[in-house]
This record gives sequence, C-alpha cells and structure tokens, in this order.
Amino acid sequence: MKIAMIGSGYVGLVSGACFADFGHEVVCVDKDIKKIEALEAGRMPIYEPGLETLVADNVRAKRLSFTTDLKPAVAGADAVFIAVGTPSRRGDGFADLSYVYAAAEEIAQAVTGYTVVVTKSTVPVGTGDEVERIIHAANPNAQVGVASNPEFLREGAAIGDFKVPDRIVIGAEDERAAEVMREIYRPLYLNAAPIMVTGRRTAELTKYAANAFLATKVTFINEIADLCEKVGANVQEVARGIGLDKRIGSKFLHAGPGYGGSCFPKDTLALVKTAQDYDAPIRIVETVVSVNDQRKRAMARKVVSAVGGSVRGKTVALLGLTFKPDTDDMRDAPSLSIISGLQDAGAKVVAYDPEGIEQAKPLLEGVTYAEDAYACATDADVLVLVTEWRAFRALDLPRLKTLMRAPVMVDLRNIYSTAEAEKHNFKYTGVGIA
Repeated sequence: MKIAMIGSGYVGLVSGACFADFGHEVVCVDKDIKKIEALEAGRMPIYEPGLETLVADNVRAKRLSFTTDLKPAVAGADAVFIAVGTPSRRGDGFADLSYVYAAAEEIAQAVTGYTVVVTKSTVPVGTGDEVERIIHAANPNAQVGVASNPEFLREGAAIGDFKVPDRIVIGAEDERAAEVMREIYRPLYLNAAPIMVTGRRTAELTKYAANAFLATKVTFINEIADLCEKVGANVQEVARGIGLDKRIGSKFLHAGPGYGGSCFPKDTLALVKTAQDYDAPIRIVETVVSVNDQRKRAMARKVVSAVGGSVRGKTVALLGLTFKPDTDDMRDAPSLSIISGLQDAGAKVVAYDPEGIEQAKPLLEGVTYAEDAYACATDADVLVLVTEWRAFRALDLPRLKTLMRAPVMVDLRNIYSTAEAEKHNFKYTGVGIA
C-alpha cells in the first residue's frame, strides 16, 4: 500500500521505516529542510538502536523516501498518517494541536480518491472529530475516513515494539477505514499481534490511560522507596515481592529519580486537563504529576545530604543525562532538575552521557562535559548515577576511587549494591535502600 507519513520525528520516522520494511511504499514528509536533507544523506535526526540500518535498507530497496513537499506524497496515498508534535501548551498543560490541525488542512487539499487520514500523534479525545471537520471544511469533496492509531513505542526499543507489539489499537467510525488499517498491519498477523478496533474516541483515550497508568506505577514505587528509607526496608525486594503478583506485574516498578521523556510528562498533563474540561477530574493522575515534579528536585537534596549537607564549592560528577538509556532524548529528563538544584546549592557539575551531550548543551548552563565516565569522575567530591546506561553497569570502582577527591556515590538507579560499593570503600547512597 502507499503511505504518507506527515512528520519525520521520532514517531513518524520509526513508524515510516517499519511500514516500509513490511513492504509498503512510504514517503516521510517534514517541513524541516535540514532534517530531510540529513535523512536523504543517511544521517538520523534521533538516536534509536537499529534505526539507521533499517532506514538505509528500505531507502536502498526504494520503499522509503523523504520530502518536504506534502502534496505529491499525499496524492494517491491509501493512508496518510499525522505524526507531528503535540507538545504541552504553556499555561494549562493541554496538548498543543496546532501542528495536527495545520497538517489536516494541507492534507485536505492534496488527497485524491478515498484516503484514510490517521492520527498517529498522541492526541486528546475528540481530536479525530475536529480533524474530520477541518478536512471537510477545507475540501467538501474529499473522500476520507479519519482514524486513530496511537503508538506504544518505547524509546530505545521502538523498532522491536513496532514489529512485535503487545496490541494494535485502531479507532475508526466506518468499516472501510478500519479495513484499510487492517490491511496495512496485515504483515503482523504472522506475529499474532492482536488488533483491537474501537471507536475513535476510545482509541484516543486508550493511549492516555495507558501512559497515565504506567506513570502511576513509577510514582507509586518511588514513594514506597521513600518509605523504605525511613523504616529500614529494601525497595528492590518490595518491588519484587509485589511484582511477582500477576495482577500487578514487575514492569515499571524500579525506583529512581522520577519519570521524564516525551510521553509521560505531557500525556499525564493533557489527560488531567481533558478530565477537568469534562468535569470528571482524575485526582490520582493529578497527584502523580505533582509528586513526580517534586521528586526530581528532591534528588538534588539527596546528593547534598550524601556529602554532609553542603555541596557549595564542591564538584559533582553526574553520569547520565537522557531520561532513559538507549536514546538521546532530553525532554523532561530528571537530570535537568537535579543539575539545576545542585547548581543552586553552589556545586560545580561535570557530566557525561553516551548519546545525550549535544542535546543537553542548549538546555543547561554552566555544566562541564566529559569524554567518558572516568574523566567525569576525576577530582569529583561525589559521583551521581542518573541514567542506567549499560556502560555504567560495570564501572571499575577501584579506578574511580583513585580518581575522585572523595569516594562518595549516589546511585539514583540502584545499579550497584551497598555491599559492592562499600567493598571498595565508597560511601554509598541508593534509592529506597536504608
């Protein structure tokens, strides 16, 4: 089938490349000329394991191409996916849908024949209704079906998530649109991926509900971690104890510095705003948002406490900047709040991240960046582990001790154990470990 993907960011590029790998003919569209030129030259605008090879293979096979010109990409397409950004609006936190609506208006002028217009972007309930209205207002003769197909991709594992999904959710109001979507995803039948067809509004809400539930699990175990520190319990063992219950499950029960990234922060805010607008407030999610925001700043205070109550004039070596490993995404990363809190307390911050340094630089001031973990730790008064990159899982602790001014480690991801750190004479502070 012929597919146009409007937006070549994280969701659009990964989805477009994977659809092409299924055998579809895919054109990825973006207004950013530099991004398209880079993609045509084989340079990826994001870091995602396996993406560069996947794109190159499908470009070589002539199933995947890139353009800034929407009209020819949309003309004759069986389906047009809208995968543009929906950032949180300043002020109220609601999703900014201006890019979605602008794309819908352009698509209306370019469609030829029956076309399914699909919102792949994460959008609030009712967005599909407005997209449909915009298209028909801009082109009353347009033959379109509007569907919702939310993505459930984890950064760092997106290609595997797309090709072997837990489920595929399709929201459509007419059977013809649903049938086109089933045909697009037909290659996944071999993987027995369940396809769930719902109403459009149900599909839109499903994405927000899923992310809010996962964010709640993260926040819940973080608060349990705080309690563990007070009562002398171990949060890792508590998490295992409850995670073995099949009704709960073990995923997203790893205590840490709070959630970040492109989805959880903005999606929880958007869900809260939607619920308030419909006079059905979701108090649990409101609390999750508040607790998570406070937690990131609290992690800076945890570092200060670990070095005796003051970091003024001291050097903090911070390992990991991105919100999670295997991505270069800095959006709402806990490191941003932690670093600003440490700087406010008078610390000098030296940081290292395997992929996120260039993305971090515009967001942070006064930070010195190191070329590796050991350079970062040199002459530091405390080492802080913020992101659990694999490269940080087996550090040479004796070497680190000789490089540092003081052997103090604050492990915000519980990568190491207290016994292992203390064996090498480190003063160790974890999360949820008394």
